[in-house]
Amino acid sequence: MTTMMTAKVSCAAAPTSTTLRRSAAAPLRSASVAPLRRAASSSSLRCAAGGADGDKMVVAITGATGFVGKKLVETLMAEGHEVRILTRDSLAARLALPQATLGGAKFYTHDTLSGAIEWYTAVKGCTGVVNLAGAPISDPWNEDYKKTLVKSRLTTTNRLADAINAIPEDERPSLVSSSAVGYYGISTRDTFDEKSRAGKDFLANLCVQWEKAAMAAQTPATTIIRTGVVLEAGGGALGKILPIFQLFTGGPLGSGKQFVSWIHRDDLVALIIAALKRPYTYAGVVNGTAPVTTTMTGLCEAVAKSTNRPNWLPVPGFALKLILGEGATVVLDGQKVLPKRTESLGFQFQYPTVEEAVEAIVNGGS
Repeated sequence: MTTMMTAKVSCAAAPTSTTLRRSAAAPLRSASVAPLRRAASSSSLRCAAGGADGDKMVVAITGATGFVGKKLVETLMAEGHEVRILTRDSLAARLALPQATLGGAKFYTHDTLSGAIEWYTAVKGCTGVVNLAGAPISDPWNEDYKKTLVKSRLTTTNRLADAINAIPEDERPSLVSSSAVGYYGISTRDTFDEKSRAGKDFLANLCVQWEKAAMAAQTPATTIIRTGVVLEAGGGALGKILPIFQLFTGGPLGSGKQFVSWIHRDDLVALIIAALKRPYTYAGVVNGTAPVTTTMTGLCEAVAKSTNRPNWLPVPGFALKLILGEGATVVLDGQKVLPKRTESLGFQFQYPTVEEAVEAIVNGGS
């Protein structure tokens, strides 16, 4: 597609939270098949979504103040695209994204004091919507926090689907919605790709519900990105590991043998943007993981080499369980996840190995 329709933004007043209620969710179906079928049967929608490399996109984003969201906003605006921030608190979001605010990004609150739902206005005229919202899984878990993990993802995704579905069909944007490699469950021996089945543990069930909520958005093309451990300084797993190594007290977490399916943040942002620009190509499930997996020991060895620090003081699993509760499974257990479909679509990773990624992060190459 070389041209992109500009939909009218000035429409009737946005619905209010007291007059709109979400309809019951459809039965669960495979996220990897449904968007492809929908895109093939929705030729009338092809003017609204996506944009070729030379086209200006209009992108609405949830989770824009998070670790990945901030970089996505920065990159999109640097490329000259219009960015709309969907948030619960527009003032807090503006303070968290000062450069975006100065650069002209627009902010929309879901529930306003007047009762208007600004997200309905925000998604009108968009070429694409990105859903990144969700409470961090790296925080300590208890039963209450597990409910927060679920609610923070499902509530936002349901609201986003409602806003998209309220738009006339021929004006609906594409959707790129985050999920996680936790979808596949944990394993010490199996290898997973986009065609693999869901696991049966808490995180797997959460991802299944999260993807199902995204699929309720009747978009011309929906991409689900099952993301691995995101690496970059200042946040995510590496944000916690680097300071420990810099104090000469670094070492693997747990046995060190568990798989770590990871991705450099720049590659993840590039993958999201690729799905926004080519929504019908990327529709379905793609794994947001580097093509060369590693283990926890491998990750820590890469950090030790790049920081010129020893990798000598392992953290025993029982200690992590005391600190993180059930959440220790995020670092003590893992899965080997390959981006087979992602690569088959022509996506090229800038950082295919963990050694390249960590070296770039630590020594200023990224």
